[in-house]
Amino acid sequence: MGLDFEKGNGLVPVIVQDAITQRVLMLGYMNEEALTVTKERGLVTFYSRSRERLWTKGEESGNYLTVREIIEDCDKDTLLIKVLPSGPVCHTGKDTCFNEDNDPALLSNIEFLAYLEEIVIDRREHPIEGSYTNHLFSRGTSKIAQKVGEEAVELVIEAMSDNKSLFLGEAADLIYHVLVLFAQKNIKLSEVVEVLKKRHSR
Repeated sequence: MGLDFEKGNGLVPVIVQDAITQRVLMLGYMNEEALTVTKERGLVTFYSRSRERLWTKGEESGNYLTVREIIEDCDKDTLLIKVLPSGPVCHTGKDTCFNEDNDPALLSNIEFLAYLEEIVIDRREHPIEGSYTNHLFSRGTSKIAQKVGEEAVELVIEAMSDNKSLFLGEAADLIYHVLVLFAQKNIKLSEVVEVLKKRHSR
């Protein structure tokens, strides 16, 4: 990165965004050392202007910000860092420093589906021990596709009965496993939606 730290007297503003919900969480500042530490540790570390020292977000509360992506702006004097927060971000206990909720349960149905897709993709890129999603990825495309087929059959079977609860459960299982297959194939749900939109216009 060729960031211009001189423009801000050695500091650049840093916008922190939830990598999955896309919610803006907070604003902080970094000097070159803070950026280096952030990259090395994978945890967002700022330069405190009031304490005049580096501080890792969460070092006292335990609510760390795990880095997923660092992006510089077009003028090379501001950073956007996409993270996974491990708890409330604001010192007041709020989810964000802008008093906004960052609860996935508050998302609309369509937004939640996109949220779930991002979680699946994040598991592929950053495996977590014991994760069922990572277990699926470890088995490869053929096994994932086979699992999708099994879930589809189970959904068809439940469609023959009048148990709505079981049918919804199987439908949810199928959608989840399809998202895993999409991620395995590097296909985004939005690409499939584009196909549907083109068909709809015919």
